[in-house]
Amino acid sequence: MKNVEMSVEGNILTIKVDLTKDFGPSTSGKTIIIASSEGNQSIPGKENVKIGLNVYKKK
Repeated sequence: MKNVEMSVEGNILTIKVDLTKDFGPSTSGKTIIIASSEGNQSIPGKENVKIGLNVYKKK
């Protein structure tokens, strides 16, 4: 994952993303990628629960 931290306490999922990061343009070139789970990923400790996350800004 790029710039994504996840943690689970009980039944609460917390996601941390540093909004100052920049991983360059998306494939289409229309946006700048800030963070990505790079597809669907399992939640730590809850492998049957998945997350797909993309954080981006317009160019």
